Amino acid sequence: MSVYEKLKQLQIELPAVATPAAAYVMHARSGNQVLLSGHIAKKAGKVWVGQFGRDMQTEEGRAAARSVAIDLLATLQDACGGDLNRVRRIVKVMSLVNSTPDFTEQHLVTNGASELLVEVFGERGRHARSAFGVAQLPMGSCVEIELIAEVEE
Repeated sequence: MSVYEKLKQLQIELPAVATPAAAYVMHARSGNQVLLSGHIAKKAGKVWVGQFGRDMQTEEGRAAARSVAIDLLATLQDACGGDLNRVRRIVKVMSLVNSTPDFTEQHLVTNGASELLVEVFGERGRHARSAFGVAQLPMGSCVEIELIAEVEE
């Protein structure tokens, strides 16, 4: 099944590619690797603001991370010249989770993105990963995720 058939099956429509909020680009390519800049969580088109351990719970975080993964897919599609079927593998995901010092489920929040990538790409979506708790993220976002992918030349 192609990536696009899978997205359709999951009822996912990719959004427009996000624009940088500062002095950077949304993706950069080096050889057959594409590095995507961090994408922040959005809900209903606005920054998904919150902090885990204070006003957000893990399950809501999984949904936020999944939404970030959908935005990442849109940017990855742009980096692949419009064709996600050119993705050979998702190599690495790094997740920053806005959380209080006593919140320890950053890895479970990040599963929302990781699980979606496997749903969309199958075995090619399995990746190395880091999940960090941080004191704050740009614009108060609850989650920020960046991604590295290997693509066809």
